[in-house]
Formats: sequence, C-alpha cells, structure tokens
Amino acid sequence: MNTKEVRVRFAPSPTGPLHIGGVRTALYNYLFARNHGGKFILRIEDTDQNRFVPGAEDYILESFEWCGIEFDEGIHKGGPYAPYRQSERKEIYREYAEKLIETGDAYYAFDTPEELDALRKKLESEKAVNTSYSSLSRKEMKNSLILTKEEVQSKIESGDDYVIRFKMPENEEIKFQDIIRGEVIVNSSTLDDKVLFKSDGMPTYHLANIVDDHLMEITHVIRGEEWLPSLPLHVLLYKAFGWKSPQFAHMPLTLKPDGKGKLSKRDGDRLGFPVFPLEWKNPQTGEVSSGYRESGYFPEAFINILAFLGWNPGTEQEIFSMKELIEAFSLERVGKAGSRFDPEKAKWYNHQYLIRKRDKELARLYQLILKEKGIDASDDYVAKVVGLIKERANFVKDFWDQSSFFFVAPGSYDAKAVKKRWKAQSYDQMQELKQILESIAEFNSENIEKIIKDWIEKKEYSIGAVMNAFRLLIVGATIGPHLFDILAVIGKEESVQRIKNGLGILGRKMG
Repeated sequence: MNTKEVRVRFAPSPTGPLHIGGVRTALYNYLFARNHGGKFILRIEDTDQNRFVPGAEDYILESFEWCGIEFDEGIHKGGPYAPYRQSERKEIYREYAEKLIETGDAYYAFDTPEELDALRKKLESEKAVNTSYSSLSRKEMKNSLILTKEEVQSKIESGDDYVIRFKMPENEEIKFQDIIRGEVIVNSSTLDDKVLFKSDGMPTYHLANIVDDHLMEITHVIRGEEWLPSLPLHVLLYKAFGWKSPQFAHMPLTLKPDGKGKLSKRDGDRLGFPVFPLEWKNPQTGEVSSGYRESGYFPEAFINILAFLGWNPGTEQEIFSMKELIEAFSLERVGKAGSRFDPEKAKWYNHQYLIRKRDKELARLYQLILKEKGIDASDDYVAKVVGLIKERANFVKDFWDQSSFFFVAPGSYDAKAVKKRWKAQSYDQMQELKQILESIAEFNSENIEKIIKDWIEKKEYSIGAVMNAFRLLIVGATIGPHLFDILAVIGKEESVQRIKNGLGILGRKMG
C-alpha cells in the first residue's frame, strides 16, 4: 500500500433503519481506517429523494453513537470536504456529467417510460443476451448518439425530459482487482448504459458516488457484495474522468440463519431476533421493529457479533474489545463466502460480556427493572444478588426470572415441585431445620452449609430430600443458585420466616 493517508467512508441512504449488514460495513471501514491511522468519513447519499424517510438520518447517527463507531468527518462533524450530504452537492454532479458528454463517454437520452418499456419487451421477446438499454440497442432509441446536434439542442431548450447515460464500450474486457475477491473480469456487452443524471436534476448513485469518492480523496472503497455488479461501470467512470481509482473490497453477504439468501427483517420477525441496531418506528405505518439496544444487548457484544460475520482473526480468540479488533483487523482475513447469522451465537456473545462486567455495574442496570417493580433494595444488596445469578443469564432483563425470590418471599409454591419434593417427613424435618438456622451465629454460606450438612449426616436423613424441601420453602420452586449462598444474602431472619410461612401453607400434606 502506498504512503498516502488511508481515507474510507460509509455512505448510507436515509431510506429507513440501518440494517445490521450496513453497520457491519461501517465497522469494517472503521477498523480498517483505525488500523492504518487513517480517516473515516460519514457521507449521506440522498440523491433518491422519492425514497427519503424522515428520521432515518438521525437514526443512523444515534446507531453509531450507541455502537461506539466514531467518524472523523461527516454530516454531523463537518470537515475539509463539506458538505457531506449529496443533496447539498447536486450542482457539482451536473458539471461532471457534462464533462462526460464532452469527452463522448456519456450521452443525452430522451426516451419516454413507455418507449423504454417497449424496448425491454421487444428484447425479451427476441431472447436477446442483454435486455436493457445497452450498446446493442441504443442505436434504435431517441438519444444524442442518433439525433443531430440541432435536434438535441431543440429538445433541451423545449424542456423535454432527458437523462444522461454512460456510453458503455462495445465488447470490451474490463479487468479490475478486488482486495477480497482477487481479479475480476467482465465483458462490457453484458452491461447496460446506466443513467448517471436524472431528469429531476439529481445524479444517480453511480455518478455521485464516483465524483464524491474522488473529490473526498477516498483511498479504499469497502462495501457489500451487492455492489460488485456496479464495479465495472465505476472502474470505467474513473477511467473516463482520467482519475486514479481507489482500491476496492467487496464484503460477503450476511445470510439468513436458515435457508438461502440475504438476512432480512422478515427473518428476524419470523425467528424472533432484531436485524436493526436500535428500535425503529416506521413514520408512515407506525410499525415498530425491534433493535439490539432495546433487546438488551451491550454495544460491545453487538460489535463483536458483527466483526465475526465475515472476518476471522486466524486464532481461537472470540471475544475482542474494539481496541483489539482494530489491532487484529485486516481485509485479507475477510472471506468471500456469505456468513450465516446465528441468533443463538449472538446471545452467547452478550452472555460473555455480561459475565465479564462488574457486579456493581450490572446492579445499576438491574435497579432500573427493580424500581419499575416497586422494589427498593440497596446497590450493595443487588450487586450480591447479581454476582450469584449472572452466569445463568444472557441479558440483564433475564435477572428477574433468575432472582425474584431474593426480593420477594414466595407466596405460592410450584405445584410440580411440591408433588415431587414435599414428602411425609418434610414437615418435621423443616421444623428441626428452622431451629438449627435460628441457632447459627455466623450466618455466612460456608458456615450454614457445614452446620446443616453435619445435622443431616448425624440424623441420617436423605440429603436430597432435605435440600429439595428446603429450597422449595426458601425459593418457592426448584430453581436458583447455591442454596446456602441464597440464605446468606437474604439473612437469618428472612430465611427463618420463609420456613415458617411455607410450613403454614404446605403443612403435613404430602405432595
């Protein structure tokens, strides 16, 4: 790679929420830029005004802020190449479109939608190799390659609708290098004369993209595989302008968990997982789509999940901080094949981050849930509870199901557990056990366990029968962490009271 500063960009369209595939594209650009000490730019490509969705731009910015992906230049930060919103640059594109007309690399086309439709149907009926507006069919159409200069001028002055199309060379082999895919060769006869400038005065993606990347001195274009078919045109546009093209890298698709094809919102809806970083409310329909943030994922886990959708560090390590990802990342380790999204693996990543977090930090998050439930507990108490149950949870929102009994004494008892665990001798054994608990001076987990197990052994009781009945009275079910740890946290008074309550409800009846 040359010594020129690395400059990469992420250029979304504000047409709706940001798909996780888009976030992954941005992440790979960010990691690449930081790895090479370069710059990362956010550019908004809003040339298609018909598809603009209010709120989408703010959603994009908020998503990246949550993820911890930072830009050096862009719509929200400014920079030496501003403006970074294409709708604010439209005068620039007309100038470059006209340049291509002058060099003979583009032409005016005045065909109506009806004429274009008729062309497509004609070519389809003839079973033509290329059924689009191309070097094979343009001679039959209404464009400046066929019309006289006077006719063209007259049409423009009369206000006739026109587009500017790229003049694709006839039967030419177009060769280009892709960092991920190697050499790619395409014959121009399979390509159409793409529209570069539309009748509404706006450029298409193809022209605006090339002009902006050149003017903003982008050195590497890292984008999704879906843009690979556009690459021959982009390479030819660089050549037509006489510009050095950036290096290209086309990343593999993010595939659905089952079956074939690209991961879509429908897959998330069908299988119950988010495909957007943040929750999105459609301004037109009011439909709400779930997000990773609202589903309880940590941003660091979300980033780790995305990093592995196509990239492999070449080691056994799976948990990476952003700093570690930056140091380890290279495009050479991005695969060509699509990467299947695994919702269960995503949960596993969040679990890994959850269990690594300090109990006090998790306690603060859990307190928000407890407050909603009207429970007032100290941060220290909640931190102790979290330390005992976090290994059993994937998300903070799972904590309540795993630990409600630390905050609320059981008012009822799991019927199946009672039937299976509450035996004829349980009542008398628990009465004895209550007295033993009351006599314990040092009420810590280790001491409680030793005293009770010694008593069970001395009495020659079944340890399983005693412990199952005991857990049932304390928890209300056969769930939860180590029972003696629970007792130590809730304390002697509460433990004794729970046995009394349970004995009063279950009595001597057998399950």
